[in-house]
Amino acid sequence: MLIVGGCGSSSKPSSAGHPTTAGAVSSAGASSAGVSSPGVSSAGGAATGSPAPQTTSPAPPPPPPLPRGGRTILPGHLVVAYYGIVGTSNILGQSNNPEADAAGVERQAAAYSQFGRPVQPAFELVTTVASASAGADGSYSSGVDPSVVQRYLDTAHRHKLLLVLDFQPGRAEFLPQVKRYERFLKDPSVGVALDPEWKLTASQLPNQALGSSSAASVNAVGAYLSAFVTKYRLPQKLFIVHEFHLSELPDRQKVETRPGLATVLQMDGLGAVSVKEESYRAVTADSSRFHIGFKVFLRRVDDPVLLTPAQVMALHPRPEFISYQ
Repeated sequence: MLIVGGCGSSSKPSSAGHPTTAGAVSSAGASSAGVSSPGVSSAGGAATGSPAPQTTSPAPPPPPPLPRGGRTILPGHLVVAYYGIVGTSNILGQSNNPEADAAGVERQAAAYSQFGRPVQPAFELVTTVASASAGADGSYSSGVDPSVVQRYLDTAHRHKLLLVLDFQPGRAEFLPQVKRYERFLKDPSVGVALDPEWKLTASQLPNQALGSSSAASVNAVGAYLSAFVTKYRLPQKLFIVHEFHLSELPDRQKVETRPGLATVLQMDGLGAVSVKEESYRAVTADSSRFHIGFKVFLRRVDDPVLLTPAQVMALHPRPEFISYQ
């Protein structure tokens, strides 16, 4: 049996070689054998011309690194994140205090330091929120004010965290919503998460129907992000696709993995341990192309038993992205 709940809704730089500057060196006089130096007449008269000085173009700046160095997140790291909507009961944003959230996720990340990989803490901030109101555009999705995103990004910078922007599009498409926050994507700390649970048809409403996404909608964002990474010489970006029920991604086999992206398939199921494990096996079957994520819900009404880090890391396949909500 697969569970029927998932993500919550609204209820330093890498070293680079220095260029070698080749200066132009000219001889001042002729040799004793009577051989004229370049640019000097054999009779000792005035110079007939000087060689053009040699110059080198300045080396381009090194590409920007990830917050804690390097250019690759996965494989190689464990990413531990706090997920949430500001102003709700989610662990991220509950206090509306990004500094407190940073301290909390760093503590949680430290609990995973025993598993042999460097641990990268992260924020996963819901940036467009599926809502009960249609809104001016009729999408049943509202965007977070960019100033909120900036506050969390500033805090992420201070603590060397990743920031993942999560999108719940309602009746809209993912890509136009992602593009609305494009200026943040130029930052090497910032990745993207898509939440098909909250992608609805023209007749569906949030919290009344389980949404779904085509591979084409996911691939449109993946292609855009991959090109973005190349254009701005950015390090690898997290690209997370949430799922807890197979109906959310009915043609998942067509989802493409692209250069510059660490594409994560995130299992969002909640419930008793046996139910979560069953859902995890179903979602991660035939998923070897992806990095795997796992979510832990902190409210006992969602997850009656809170899995320990050791239990999470005992899952097969072993997750590389673990989020707490």
